[in-house]
Amino acid sequence: MKMKRALLAATFAFGLAGTAFAAMSGTVMVGGAPMYPTKNIVQNAVNSKDNTTLVAAVKAAGLVPALEGKGPFTVFAPTNEAFNRLPAGTVPTLLKPANKAELKSILLYHVVPGDYTFRALTALIRGHGGKAMLKTLNGAPLTFTMNGPHNIVVTDAKGGSANIIIYNVKQSNGVIQVINRVLMP
Repeated sequence: MKMKRALLAATFAFGLAGTAFAAMSGTVMVGGAPMYPTKNIVQNAVNSKDNTTLVAAVKAAGLVPALEGKGPFTVFAPTNEAFNRLPAGTVPTLLKPANKAELKSILLYHVVPGDYTFRALTALIRGHGGKAMLKTLNGAPLTFTMNGPHNIVVTDAKGGSANIIIYNVKQSNGVIQVINRVLMP
């Protein structure tokens, strides 16, 4: 019994130490992989098991060099589950070379120039009466609102909305905000 308690206490202490290290280092876990603030968006995203579809799409659209650029960029990164919510056959169709322009347009709709953390987005929303808009690299806007004190909702041009489910994944060239839906221009 004493051994079991000691083991539990040690496990708890180790967990707290790991959490404290991650918080101090700015490293966030996404898809079972650490996202290092010293690496760029692409270098981190390729390690996340939750973003394999997004990474495949970025490669197919030829956007790797752009997202490795200086930035700063804020990427609203849909999870694999978000892509799976699209109508059947949508992702394989978009990944075909013939649809590269459409895929690129959709992906650029998930990228905003600048470094928009939770704090920055919240200030922008509050400063604009509860609703803010940001222009994406696609040229079309995204709309941001709050749903409670700790949840930001992103609404696309078609009226679809996504929740940010992991905030402030810092990168050397910006920040990733992980979302639960794919946004459509």
